[in-house]
Amino acid sequence: MSFSISGKTAIVTGAANGIGLAIARQFADRGANVICADMDEKRLANEWGDEAEDSNLRYFAGDLRQRLTIANLVSATIDAFERVDILVNASRQVMPTDALNVDDTSVSVLLEQNLMTSLKLSQQVAKRMIKQAADQPEGQVGSIINLSSIAARQTRPELMGYSIASAALEQMTRSMALALAPERIRVNAISFGSVMSASLKSLVVENNDWREDIRDHTPLGRIAGASELAEVVQFLAAESSGFVTGEVITVDGGRSLLDVVAAPAH
Repeated sequence: MSFSISGKTAIVTGAANGIGLAIARQFADRGANVICADMDEKRLANEWGDEAEDSNLRYFAGDLRQRLTIANLVSATIDAFERVDILVNASRQVMPTDALNVDDTSVSVLLEQNLMTSLKLSQQVAKRMIKQAADQPEGQVGSIINLSSIAARQTRPELMGYSIASAALEQMTRSMALALAPERIRVNAISFGSVMSASLKSLVVENNDWREDIRDHTPLGRIAGASELAEVVQFLAAESSGFVTGEVITVDGGRSLLDVVAAPAH
């Protein structure tokens, strides 16, 4: 099987910064057609504006919590590249939860942003994948990759909402994998920690002790670059993982193997 994604068309959400940006760049560099989606239009323009005229790259700004925005994103992808083969749900939000505050809305906010947006976009993209595969009798029809967190399994009270949303996303991944397997669409997730996401970068800049704490509680002894996670995403997107579906792959340098609770998992 090939690790190549050249000529494939991918939608990558959260592509204005951090891990989503790294994935989008990796895919574009490997010859894929890429739609870079994010809510932050200014940052998208700063990151991609000079490259958006390239034949294999476009960017799309909008709030993907809105059903119409999702429909417009899929339409823009088809208008630009005529098909969609890969969806990477990399857009995530991290915020603290006050577990004893009845007025705290973080759980519902994070479920909407980190779970429901990925679910609704996956449903719309899967419908398009099924439609375009009508004349494709065999082979992979599409691959959907969700980005989760080891917070789904490592409990911290201040990250309760984020943990709940991450755990729900992983269960959604398994359920969607079963639902879409007959259509030859694979659905997998990556549960990561100790990877330099945009949110983790902002935290360790403010508090160097967290950087050292994460390193101390990561068996490989370092924080990975976002590009290392992008390599795993490419594996799941390519034909090389053609018999892999419903899996949650952990990318955390061994951190979740330890019983000790370390600094926040992002």
